[in-house]
Amino acid sequence: MLRVTEIFYSLQGETSRMGLPTVFIRLTGCPLRCGYCDTSYAFSGGKRMDLDEIMREVAAFAPRYVTLTGGEPLAQAGSLALLTALCDQGYSVSLETSGALDISQVDTRVSRILDIKTPGSGEMEKNHWGNLDYLTGQDEIKFVLCDRADYDWAVEKLQELKLDSICAVLFSPAYSQLDSAELANWILQDRLPVRLQLQLHKLLWGECAGR
Repeated sequence: MLRVTEIFYSLQGETSRMGLPTVFIRLTGCPLRCGYCDTSYAFSGGKRMDLDEIMREVAAFAPRYVTLTGGEPLAQAGSLALLTALCDQGYSVSLETSGALDISQVDTRVSRILDIKTPGSGEMEKNHWGNLDYLTGQDEIKFVLCDRADYDWAVEKLQELKLDSICAVLFSPAYSQLDSAELANWILQDRLPVRLQLQLHKLLWGECAGR
């Protein structure tokens, strides 16, 4: 059984899959409390669903792409079986995870979108750095940046850990906290091997769109 906040069909708003029609499964619960979180409604509540129920609801959309998100999906042990079942069904599956929990048991067919929490998030100490050992070229690392100090910290980690040699690295401005054009200029000035990521769903549907 898994506790599910919502299952919905929308355009992927982030990562290299941005713009692709996708089914999102948002699981309930998260052990982190990032200052910029836009899905706090998923911290509690939700509906208990078994694997078959979830799979039937996903199949009703006839999707090609499925994203498991939260909250923090890996906080529920059943998320691993769900990811494998989705892959077995032939979907192209991605996982959005905070980077605070172990990803070593995630099905290798899944594209892991791994956050690295910056000082501005308020949860930097929760980073599980051992996760980097399990990433491959199909995965992505994401930094959500609140200010210039976050940017400088992220650049230091990018270079120190040679993150761009592992997989794609995304720099995203925290919504309403860091101007996206300013971040773009910093990336260009420093010639960084990263992708600027904006939240397409919010550009399309506004600040209240947590999807």
